[in-house]
Amino acid sequence: MPDGALAGLNVLDFTHYVAGPYCTKLLADYGADVIKVEPPAGDGARRTGPFPDDIPHPEQSGLFLHLNTNKQSIAIDLRSDSAAAIIERLARWADVVVESFRPGVADRLGIGYATLSLLNPALIYTSISNFGQTGPYRDYRASEIILYGIGGEMHSTGLADREPLKLGGNVGLYQAGAVAAVATIGASLAGSFTDDDADTPPGQHIDVSILETQLGSVDRRQSALLAHQYTGELSHRPPSGGSGGYPNAVYPCADGYFQINGSRMYFPRAVAMLGSPDALTEPRWQDPSSQGSPEMQDEFESQHFLPWILERSRADAWQSAQSHRVLSGPINTMADLDVDPSFNLRGVFAESDHPAAGPLRYPGRPFTMPLSPWQLRHPAPLLGQHTEPILTLLGFDQASIDRLAQQGVIIRPAPPER
Repeated sequence: MPDGALAGLNVLDFTHYVAGPYCTKLLADYGADVIKVEPPAGDGARRTGPFPDDIPHPEQSGLFLHLNTNKQSIAIDLRSDSAAAIIERLARWADVVVESFRPGVADRLGIGYATLSLLNPALIYTSISNFGQTGPYRDYRASEIILYGIGGEMHSTGLADREPLKLGGNVGLYQAGAVAAVATIGASLAGSFTDDDADTPPGQHIDVSILETQLGSVDRRQSALLAHQYTGELSHRPPSGGSGGYPNAVYPCADGYFQINGSRMYFPRAVAMLGSPDALTEPRWQDPSSQGSPEMQDEFESQHFLPWILERSRADAWQSAQSHRVLSGPINTMADLDVDPSFNLRGVFAESDHPAAGPLRYPGRPFTMPLSPWQLRHPAPLLGQHTEPILTLLGFDQASIDRLAQQGVIIRPAPPER
């Protein structure tokens, strides 16, 4: 198979948990050589899970295994004075550094941009933090729900008579990681367009604020901000008993749940999908104001739509909706996705055998590039799995490596257990 698009790019990874590791995962999966520097206890994602049978194990976290494919792990106690010699050689090796500490922490550990750029002036250095490296919020702590609440479209997510809701999982953190990866690749490519007379391509410090990736999100935020700018209106959560149009929700069906958007201008298509019963061809249903009537919504759903969809499987409902050009889709479980014929035909999933977690199927490439493809070359590393080979590559002799291990500066991997 040909090399990935980023083959030859050396990346030093000081990230942990979700946003930073997803950034470096994208770089690694498209061919970059990524060395992940972990503390002696390992990336916190190793303790986050999910775990098989809910039994915690630092080498079997599904989150860590997914976010750290194609990386090598070196375990270093960065607080040790003796770590500086290792960091210096790693910085000279790297083309890119990515870190996700709180602002100021990297500097205190001796791995900040000011320090490493003196060793390697061409270094592309990406910092990912909650609110950015500057500004009055820079030292605030945050979580997915806080960042979505401040910067996302949480105000309109949920029901009007209930509390606002965030999106499921870690959507915002994954988006921030993807944005950081694009910025890092762009800065790396900038060196290709510099003056040929320059001694070295210019390095630069990229500052990624997770909050600002939310503010610039296409998840209704941009359109809501634009609408407010022009009209002064605020977006709102739909009322639980009222109607924002129908059928426009997640509904139960014979074997699960089904999402359909057949309201307002698409309502005639939904009526046709139901077989155009005489009761729904009455003029009152053609009045656009009917889409805002809670009473008519209740009549439509209880007498027409729910009896229809509860008799059908997700597959049958989807086929009928497609034939009438009604926006819709089944609500899939993970088990459904695993056997989905389209995903499997397109090779969306990849398989790899991890020394501790065993053979697993992984979510694959976000897009295809046949001439420089995504590849799952090897699974996520064991903690410190590549410490000795990396130190040898950097020029440390065996006696020095043994001394660093005895001092607790580096951690050698424990034998894998399945």
